[in-house]
Amino acid sequence: SPRAMPRELIRQGRSFMLVGLAQLLLDWAVFVLASAAALPVPAANLCGRGAGALLGFWLNGKWTFAGDDTHVGRHAAMRFVAMWIALTVLNTWIVAHLDDAFGLRAAQLLKPVADLATGGIGFLLSRHWVYRKRR
Repeated sequence: SPRAMPRELIRQGRSFMLVGLAQLLLDWAVFVLASAAALPVPAANLCGRGAGALLGFWLNGKWTFAGDDTHVGRHAAMRFVAMWIALTVLNTWIVAHLDDAFGLRAAQLLKPVADLATGGIGFLLSRHWVYRKRR
């Protein structure tokens, strides 16, 4: 039941979703503008995800996962970059296949679905690996 879940997990989940929504909107807007300006879909997706990643790393480190057992230092940044690369490869593969199968407009419209699919993985990795202090 939801009441059995720790309050911190619920707070972090809500915060991650709000930050994720801001990331999603920025990512999608940059992707649509870049792809409409004739940038190839994979490159446009990288631009969008890069803009969203910068915003998300900062907000999640300072707000979502902030606490005594977390940090946003160099090691967290390196773990974040590794996570971001892996999830971006997966996300870009999905978006490029949507473009190939259904065309640019469908890829633009369905990109947020791909972002949500990789976002859940990102939450778990962020909570348990990226922002966790090493003892």
